[in-house]
Amino acid sequence: MLRGIYPGSFDPVTLGHMDIIKRGSHLVDELIVGVLCNNAKMPLFSVEERVKMLEEVTSDLPNVRIMPFDGLLVDFVKEMDAQVVIRGLRAITDFEYELQMAQTNYKLAPEVEYIFLPTNLQYSYLSSSMVKEVAAFGGDISQFVSEAVIDRIKERYREIKR
Repeated sequence: MLRGIYPGSFDPVTLGHMDIIKRGSHLVDELIVGVLCNNAKMPLFSVEERVKMLEEVTSDLPNVRIMPFDGLLVDFVKEMDAQVVIRGLRAITDFEYELQMAQTNYKLAPEVEYIFLPTNLQYSYLSSSMVKEVAAFGGDISQFVSEAVIDRIKERYREIKR
């Protein structure tokens, strides 16, 4: 069984992430979406909230599983008995960063392969940070995230403004 990992913070999950999840799920028997708990960042949503959102928006993909993780990606890959890491690329800057990470991880776990998927052109500009910035100012984010995620983002910003 070929198992892949698509890691990220997904704060929040965007339509660009969903594009990579759907396409990646066709490349492996099982795709584990690894939700990173990164204490260095101040996320809008907790890891548990991000996992729930991802479970909801991927419920129609039978070979996708959502799992939180912290620490090194290579350790998570080994723990999940995966053979492949899938990463999305929006621009050349993504490629430079992802290549450096893949080469570093290859030194730590040479048995793990990396697959880079170029993002669909319609999402090439999209990032979670951009979604949060537009949402923080009350902008329309309906073309960036799914309906279920929109409601959660709006609610979170209402809570923040209280």
